[in-house]
Amino acid sequence: MTDIIRLLPENLANQIAAGEVVQRPASVVKELLENSVDAQSTSVTLIIKDAGKQLIQVVDDGVGMTETDARMCFERHATSKIKTTEDLFRIRTMGFRGEAMASIAAVAQVELKTRPRGGELGTCLTIEGNEVVKQEPVAMAEGTVVSVKNLFFNVPARRNFLKTNPVEMRHVLDEFQRVALANPEIAFALYQNEVEVINLPAGKLSQRIVSVFGKDYKEQLASCEETTPFLTVRGYIGKPEFAKKSRGEQFFFVNNRFIKSQYLNHAVLTAYEGLLPKDSFPFYVLFLEIAPETIDINVHPTKTEIKFEDEKTVYAIVRAAVKQSLGLHNITPSLDFGADVNYIPLQPMKFPASMDFDTAPAQAPRASSAPSQATTFTSRASGGGSQPRETEREYFGSTPTREVSRATSEDSSLFPEEEDAFAAAGSVAGGSKTLQVHQKYLMVQVKSGLMVVDQQAAQERILYEKYSQALGKRTGASQQLLFPQTLQLSPADFSLVMELSEEFTALGFVFNDFGNNTLVVNGIPAEIPLRDERELIEGLLEQYKNNQSALKVDRQENLARAMAKRVASRLTGRLSDQEMNALVDRLFGCQVPNYTPGGQKTLVILKTEQLQDLFLRN
Repeated sequence: MTDIIRLLPENLANQIAAGEVVQRPASVVKELLENSVDAQSTSVTLIIKDAGKQLIQVVDDGVGMTETDARMCFERHATSKIKTTEDLFRIRTMGFRGEAMASIAAVAQVELKTRPRGGELGTCLTIEGNEVVKQEPVAMAEGTVVSVKNLFFNVPARRNFLKTNPVEMRHVLDEFQRVALANPEIAFALYQNEVEVINLPAGKLSQRIVSVFGKDYKEQLASCEETTPFLTVRGYIGKPEFAKKSRGEQFFFVNNRFIKSQYLNHAVLTAYEGLLPKDSFPFYVLFLEIAPETIDINVHPTKTEIKFEDEKTVYAIVRAAVKQSLGLHNITPSLDFGADVNYIPLQPMKFPASMDFDTAPAQAPRASSAPSQATTFTSRASGGGSQPRETEREYFGSTPTREVSRATSEDSSLFPEEEDAFAAAGSVAGGSKTLQVHQKYLMVQVKSGLMVVDQQAAQERILYEKYSQALGKRTGASQQLLFPQTLQLSPADFSLVMELSEEFTALGFVFNDFGNNTLVVNGIPAEIPLRDERELIEGLLEQYKNNQSALKVDRQENLARAMAKRVASRLTGRLSDQEMNALVDRLFGCQVPNYTPGGQKTLVILKTEQLQDLFLRN
């Protein structure tokens, strides 16, 4: 038998390695910026063209490299920082010339210009697919300029998998923002297609936060600091009253390296317990300093995930530090939740002053001024044969008679048990009324028992189908704001809005780009309560991003789901008889009335037999 195992060619091995390091333009940006930081730079400029597909250029004034180092940095496993096994577990810096340069050069055309401090001339290297095309001396300022052109030019399949320019640019902004926050002592600038997008002067961490996120953050910053022999925590948290509906501005840095950690995020949220409104997220930028040998940063290729040797202690210290900061700034649970209908107490019944409370008769229900009418719903669901069967349901309420037809194809999403439940609903007993319970549920008597509708879930289903249609036909209606609202977003969120601008317009949003990541909102979709447009848009963006990470759906489907969920959460509270009846009417007019887009039930049927079983005596 002949030998079949052989070594890969060097160029192919480099391309395979590049698959781990270089996933998209933002991956290159991260590696190059971290190299500039480690080169002791005081000023770093990032230049982007075509969202990084055409050009990614990083200019720094760091220590630079000699001619030999310039060549060596493109060799695989070349480094200036690791000599022994022990060094591998004590690395405190981000990257180094050589960690990713070979991988980047394997899938792009790279030009490197560098001049060491004190050197008379610099070195210019041109590399394509890991092959050195040209090397020559060059006159330049001290520092390094790395230009990465035509990313994935030799791997067209990888290039085809890149997203649209707005999506890729959003990822570039994320990486730039993280490195800039981690190093406030360094000045950073970002140019996109020859236009200056961000300019951050060197300064303190608090100044950097305000420069990145906007002047509004001046008022909400609360310093956070805790020092122990095991761990040091420092940074800033946001005051609870400034919490947003989006969780974008939340950053953890361990030994100055950005990480993602749901575990530590939970520690922060528990410290805010009782201080935040529902579905709100606090701002924080927290730096953790810990001995490198007690952590493992190589859990994920991008090094954004981490393992702690003693994670319980880290959790406790982070939670205590945030809680102490909230206490020092006299932040107590004194927020007014009165605007949230879920917190409005039920009003007690009022009796005449002359009436003795103990002998007061039970308050009789108020009779409807309009006679009860029958509303007929006609549903078609797939039956056993090829012909659909029809079930007629009558709903009695105080609104005028209205017929709603709903045709569902033979691959109907109604499961058999759900179909039976709808048939069991039959017709509502004559004269019965819809009853609202705890401002959350609608209850109505049906012939087979009792139908319970989840008010918010029903709204979500109705709105989802409405917004899906509006996005498909570009027919969304708007309501103009009396006073236009100015909304400043993070660079990433602003980029996302610009990416979805056509879809936002189709839904009914009217806004203009005011510059500096700021929108002027002139109108919002019709029928949405006029209340805190900033919260609406931030919540919509957050829901969209959550869906993006959890679901594999196109942008229209994602946006329709996100919009329906966020708007439905606003349409809670007390409903009049007419509003309750209209809600049930509209629900049964949906194509799939029994489930929300996410699969949650909108209604359940409690049969008479089930109700009787609740009262059976042994």
